[in-house]
Amino acid sequence: MLNSVINADIHLSMSNYLISIVGPTAIGKTDLSIKLAQYFKTEIISADSRQFYKEMQIGTAAPTSEELSQIKHHFIHHKSIEDSYNVGAFEKDAIQHLDTLFKTHNVVIMVGGSGLYVDAVTKGLDVFPEIDTSIRETLNKKLKTDGLEPLQNQLKELDIDSYNTIAIDNPHRLIRALEICIGTGLPYSSFLNKEKPKRNFKNISIGLSANREIIYDRINKRVDSMIENGLLDEVKSLLPKQHLNALNTVGYKELFKFLNGEWTLDFAISEIKKNTRRFAKRQLTWFKKDKTILWFDYTTDFNTIIEKLQNK
Repeated sequence: MLNSVINADIHLSMSNYLISIVGPTAIGKTDLSIKLAQYFKTEIISADSRQFYKEMQIGTAAPTSEELSQIKHHFIHHKSIEDSYNVGAFEKDAIQHLDTLFKTHNVVIMVGGSGLYVDAVTKGLDVFPEIDTSIRETLNKKLKTDGLEPLQNQLKELDIDSYNTIAIDNPHRLIRALEICIGTGLPYSSFLNKEKPKRNFKNISIGLSANREIIYDRINKRVDSMIENGLLDEVKSLLPKQHLNALNTVGYKELFKFLNGEWTLDFAISEIKKNTRRFAKRQLTWFKKDKTILWFDYTTDFNTIIEKLQNK
């Protein structure tokens, strides 16, 4: 049982536990992660790939300064949008951090809605063959000239499973899947879920959810709150760097279109809400594939969650 391990002398314990909190955006993962970290007297690792970047705070719903002061967090605002950083580098860094944290803690909390980044830590990354770089160059040129939609349709034809599960509005992930499909003649999804490296910890995943109407309402209110808290000014300050891949993400790309005179502000905000709702749907699709996740309604009493954990 988890509680017997936690209450034991850490030097005698044979097990380390990573408690991973997953679920759609705006569901309350940050709040639960802080409560769990306080309960277990431990620290938090973020697996939210958008919150890595120090220039992106409001639009990524990163923990507030007050929340960060309550518990020590790792991988929050530790990179610049100009840095080259990917899921492979994150996996390596996160495992090294966990090795250090487990020297003084039996339990560490990980929180994030980026399914690929969560899986990289808990399961390890899939291994892909080397692909001719000319394929990626061609796809990047097509992205610049034609936009995302033709590439999305191409992936739909080549690998419907990946089309339905990866973040197809993320150009980097979309092109990565396509280059594997084109370069190998096999679906990108066929390389997934192979045998992975063993971890020196046991993972327990907690999922937070709600019915779709509640999730969408929470998203809409969060976007309104971001606008009230200065998201437009944050995006305006990043306008000269709008070409960077890190900024081609929901909440930023829509307001760039407003600032560039392509859309009205009201339409840009409505597009942020729509695209965030779509993102939440993809997050749930990703996480629901994992049958080991313990799902809770977002209103579940904290003590009920603790009781379930202690019986794992």
